[in-house]
Amino acid sequence: MEIIKEWLENQPIVVSLLKYLLWVIFVLGMIQFLRRLLKRNLPSSSTRYKSQKGIEVIGYFILIVLTLSYFTGNIKDFTLAIGLLTAGITITLQELILSIAGSIYIFVVKVYKPGDRIEIHNIKGDVIDIDSIYTTMMEIGEWVGSDNYSGRIVKLSNAFVFKGPVYNYSRDFPFIWDEFNLPIRYGSDIELAKKIIINIASETLSDYVSQSIAQWKNVVDKYYIENAEVAPTLAITLTDNWINFNLRYIVDYMKRRGTKHLLNERIGQAVAETNGKVELASATLEIVRIPTIPDQNQSAR
Repeated sequence: MEIIKEWLENQPIVVSLLKYLLWVIFVLGMIQFLRRLLKRNLPSSSTRYKSQKGIEVIGYFILIVLTLSYFTGNIKDFTLAIGLLTAGITITLQELILSIAGSIYIFVVKVYKPGDRIEIHNIKGDVIDIDSIYTTMMEIGEWVGSDNYSGRIVKLSNAFVFKGPVYNYSRDFPFIWDEFNLPIRYGSDIELAKKIIINIASETLSDYVSQSIAQWKNVVDKYYIENAEVAPTLAITLTDNWINFNLRYIVDYMKRRGTKHLLNERIGQAVAETNGKVELASATLEIVRIPTIPDQNQSAR
């Protein structure tokens, strides 16, 4: 023990580093303890989440103050030692440091927040948590279509906000444009078909249209972007087999699948009630002429 004590007295840099590491471990331990304590005792999920994030911010602020106090110590060689240590940590843990920087960027710039639906690094889902290193998402898509949850929870490094585009479905403008095609047979009453589709779309989507008008005005005022049509629109294209009706409309980003189903159902019912004036088309094969096959017996004669 005396040898160790004597060695430590002759190594002030090592002693300072050990004290620093012990303080860091203590602060990190307190952060985790308080997070778990709040998680058990706060009933509201929103309050629980915000409180835990507040504890994290305070804890990391204490770590920064603690680190700065050691950086500006009175030991002459301590600055050099910390500089070398910092350079080594930066090289070894650059991905971790970039992730922490990414978390700060996400919160300061408000790239996204819990509850937003985003697509980042070719992964789409709803953000359910953001910590100092990872963004946690409930995945959408993959083998499941129509914006449904796949059931997988994805943890993605916050460093990816610096490495590619982030698509946010809900920030500033929580609506998206969607569309689908309706094939109408030639010979149908085209004007009646147009009236049916537009009337049903306008009636079904009236709430989304009225809500999106004010939202879109804010987007136009905030960004350099032209105004856009938020009411349902219809475009007609003539094809070899049918008249293609393309319906384009605006919808809440969370209700895309259900809205498309409702529109198809109502339009299908309305078309059926026209008693043949409007008919939906389907792919058909028309035989123009059956080729004549020569009689083998006659050819032999």
